Parts: sequence; C-alpha cells; structure tokens
Amino acid sequence: MDAPRSMIARILANTVGLVLAVLLAFPGYWMVVTALKPTMEITSDPPRFWPSHPTLEHFATALSRPGFVTFLRNSLVVTLSAVGLALLIALLAAIAAARLPFRGRKAYLLMILAVQLAPFEALFIPYFLVFRQFDLLNRLPALVCVYFVSILPFTIWTLRGFVAAVPVELEEAALVDGCTRWQAYRRIILPLLGPGLVATSIFGFITAWNEYLYAFVFMRDNEHYTLPVWLASFRTAFGDDWGATMAASVLFTIPVLVFFLIVQRRMVGGMTAGAVKG
Repeated sequence: MDAPRSMIARILANTVGLVLAVLLAFPGYWMVVTALKPTMEITSDPPRFWPSHPTLEHFATALSRPGFVTFLRNSLVVTLSAVGLALLIALLAAIAAARLPFRGRKAYLLMILAVQLAPFEALFIPYFLVFRQFDLLNRLPALVCVYFVSILPFTIWTLRGFVAAVPVELEEAALVDGCTRWQAYRRIILPLLGPGLVATSIFGFITAWNEYLYAFVFMRDNEHYTLPVWLASFRTAFGDDWGATMAASVLFTIPVLVFFLIVQRRMVGGMTAGAVKG
C-alpha cells in the first residue's frame, strides 16, 4: 500500500518540477529564438516557436553597435573587481564572526543584516554626494565601490553560516598535526567553504553585472559605460529593434553563463576536499 503511494507522490513531484523547469526556461528559450528569427517573423501572428529560416543578422547588428568591446571590458573589470574584493573581505569577516568571541558580535551581525535590507536605490543620493566630493564621478572605481558595498553584507552573512557549519574539531586536529593557523585555514576551511564561495560569487557577479542605474548616472562618457547601458541603447525614439535587442540580450547573458560554468565545478568538490586533505 505504501509503495503505490510513494510512487504517486514521486510522479507528482517530478511533474511539478518539470512544469516549473519549463516555465523558468521558456523566457530564455524565447529570447534565443527571437534573436534567430528574421525580422518579419518576430511579430508574426500566430507567433512562431522556431524560425523558418534562422539568421545571425541580428547578432551582427548588435555587435556592430559602437562601443560593444569597450562596454564589455568595463563590465568585466568592474564586476570581477567588486566580486573579488567582496569575497576577500567577507571571508575574513565571516571567519572572525563565526570563530572569534568578541563583545558586540550579535550587534555586529544585526548591523550586517540591517545594511543588507536597505534598498539599493535609497543610497543613490548619498553615494552621488560622496563621489562628487572625492572627484570619483565618471570613474570606474566609483562603480567598483558601489557594487562592492552592495555585495559585501550578503556575502558576509552567507559565508558566516558556512564557516559555522565546519566543525571546530577539524581545525584543532590540523593544529595538533603540526599545521599553523594559516595552514589549517588554507587546507581545511577553504576547501570546505567552496560551495559558499561559489554561491556568493555567483550572486555578486549577477548583481554587479545587471546593475544599470548607477552605471548610467555616475558615468558620463561612453568610454566608462557598462553593458547594461549598451543594452538600453537599442530602444530609440523611432521604435524598438526587437531582433537586435534579443541578440544583444543573448550576448549579455553569455558571460554570466561562462562564469557559472567556471566556478560551479568547485561547488561539489569543495564539500569533502577539506576533510580528506592535509
């Protein structure tokens, strides 16, 4: 009696998961298909779910738009710098918050949570005034600072949970075996924090990569704009070039997918590597 019920429950769960996967994947599929459609088929009625004659014309139009290479370089520099700094500072702060007993630790964690809950747009005017005072407007370091500050609270909060989940006995055993404190962190803690580092780096990369408002207002020259500003340039007063817009969106998404494919290998391997090395 229990076997049929468990089978029915498994079938229902798989069906619900499949339906949700299709719903979540459909916008991405439609973006790619629209980028490959000829212009006349994009607004056809009824809509076509696959182009009759796939074309790369829209990708050529998107790549020929002035400034693509410059905007791509700016986005990569700003995003990778912000994510790298956030991971470095957050890892040290998370270890201190999870391992070191100090006065005011609960208040410190509460402050991190409160800063994380602050609306990103609410800090726009204070950022603008500070950067203007220090002559950082229209400079890429200003965007690095903004994205770094926006990513840091979530990164600290998340990594602290991963550090706290690592048994202290592993560090103590490494110290007994002759490791220094730094070697214990490098050989034991860091490999076990692989999933947390991957999760927070992906979140930070997507957050900084997709940001538009600060990049558009704080940067004034085309040489300092990022890819979200470039993507918005496909909408003009004369209408929307949907084919080129979808092609540009595909190009805009590729770096995120590449970054995920690079770091996701560390997610599973980091779960057990620290327990068997050193």
